[in-house]
Amino acid sequence: MPKIQVINQEGKALHTIDIADAIFGIEPNQQAIFDTVLMQRASMRQGTHDVKNKSEVRGGGKKPWRQKGTGRARTGSTRNPHWRGGGSAFGPTPRSYAYRLNRKVRRLAVKSVLSEKVLLNELIVVDAFKFEGIKTKDFITVQNAIQCTGNTLYVFHGEEDWDNSYMSMRNLPNTLFALVEDINLFDLMRVGKVVFTEAAIKYAEEVFA
Repeated sequence: MPKIQVINQEGKALHTIDIADAIFGIEPNQQAIFDTVLMQRASMRQGTHDVKNKSEVRGGGKKPWRQKGTGRARTGSTRNPHWRGGGSAFGPTPRSYAYRLNRKVRRLAVKSVLSEKVLLNELIVVDAFKFEGIKTKDFITVQNAIQCTGNTLYVFHGEEDWDNSYMSMRNLPNTLFALVEDINLFDLMRVGKVVFTEAAIKYAEEVFA
């Protein structure tokens, strides 16, 4: 079972803990990661693109010319798709691009990325974040102490006292917040480091088991 160092919010080493090999020590499955990111990106699409078809274009109520005897092709409306100013044929209409993957695949993708973070020393465990009030300056001091000034995701256990931490970090650029059960693969992929509290990393073993 792999071990990881636990530090405090001043950046000082405290002790080491065991982390689940089945979550933080697997061989990353790149196909699961790709499929899950593709699903999330597709689900983020608005799908509000729209064109007007023949029935939606204004005008065209009158038959342009009589059916027979003119030598021209018969037509019933100047709003047919092949006419200039006519409706579009087979154009996009509002739709949802969202789809779902199996839960096992989605969890495998998250575990794969977490395992990659461990291999790259980009996963940090802090014993707990404690702030007496809401102050962004205080959180910046902690970021500097634990050397997480770049893109970072902070993960907390839902039962922790995380309100002041969240309120202090929410205005900082490149700083994301998540509870263990809400970890998002897309967020994991777009940050450099992931910071767990000690309670959160233990709870992750239950969530992703």
